[in-house]
Amino acid sequence: MIIRPAKRTESVQEYYFSRKLKEVAAMNAAGMQVISLGVGSPDMPPSEETVETLCTEAHNPDGHGYQPYVGIPELREAFARFYRRWYGVELDAKSEIQPLIGSKEGILHVTLAFVNPGEQVLVPNPGYPTYTSLSRLLGAEVVHYDLKEENGWMPDFDALERMDLSRVKLMWTNYPNMPTGANATPELYERLVDFARRKGIVIVNDNPYSFILNDHPLSILSVEGAKDCCIEFNSMSKSHNMPGWRIGMIAANPTFISWILKVKSNIDSGMYRAMQLAAVKALDADADWYEGNNANYASRRKTAGEIMDALGCTYDKNQVGMFLWGRIPDHYTDVEELTERVLHEARVFIVPGFIFGSNGSRYIRISLCAKNDKLEEALKRILQLTNDK
Repeated sequence: MIIRPAKRTESVQEYYFSRKLKEVAAMNAAGMQVISLGVGSPDMPPSEETVETLCTEAHNPDGHGYQPYVGIPELREAFARFYRRWYGVELDAKSEIQPLIGSKEGILHVTLAFVNPGEQVLVPNPGYPTYTSLSRLLGAEVVHYDLKEENGWMPDFDALERMDLSRVKLMWTNYPNMPTGANATPELYERLVDFARRKGIVIVNDNPYSFILNDHPLSILSVEGAKDCCIEFNSMSKSHNMPGWRIGMIAANPTFISWILKVKSNIDSGMYRAMQLAAVKALDADADWYEGNNANYASRRKTAGEIMDALGCTYDKNQVGMFLWGRIPDHYTDVEELTERVLHEARVFIVPGFIFGSNGSRYIRISLCAKNDKLEEALKRILQLTNDK
């Protein structure tokens, strides 16, 4: 008897980081001490008050049961305060916010709620690979739209206007952008909302990086009329150093939220109550907590820039977020010629940009989620490598 997987698995491959980190782990097991500048997993802790709240609430004997699918009221209200304080956006805590077990699962829920098999979704190139892989797993047709350096990594609206959008249901956007570090502007969000309203599609803006090395956080929901046609994701993974906690949220109009909840409630359950209450504490952090976090990232960013310089890469110094994105020198045949040499000769793992789409094929991405001493050691090794060339 031959057992075969579902045909949908043929549309995707194992996630790049899942495969590559196995190779890095094998190198480390052999004593090579690889420095990973790959995954954007914050290595700094949440605020002390957040951790203390988790520990305190975990001792509550009545706090270990199933929790509401919609999240506890305290968490929804904290997200509403957060949006009011930092983005100037008013959200109804009861009907316009849905907590998530991380944003990644939200991509699944939104696609299931809005897109029928065979319908289309617009996905940025370059962009977060999960937008593409989950869409394909669920039977949607992926249509990529270009982000290019010469356009500041912004959508080419003229090109979008020329496309046949009759089968498009969703358009994924992500600003501040990963992997390129391009920042959002009010004008960009206004154009996206206008585009969505005229074309009858839903913009899904993924917004987890707006507090990293960014003086002016923005939300697409600040645009008048955006709630009619937009959904925004946010996450505590990046902004609050809580990637392993898996706490995110969706904000949208009550109808959209109800559709998403219909899907979500049949797939997962509510998050652990102690974690939700701790997240409330994190969301209410003072401005100086974010400033301290960003002081660390600014220091790391300086060293990452020196690594880019050592590799002969060019990059935009106005990037925001927790990565640095740079174009490789023209003399390399392809990006892996550079990244594989750096990995196996300098024992530093940096990410080739092609994993984010064809428009990233001449770029690399360096994560700032490494301590200063690790970044300095990575720089030292790469300088040794380039000097030996």
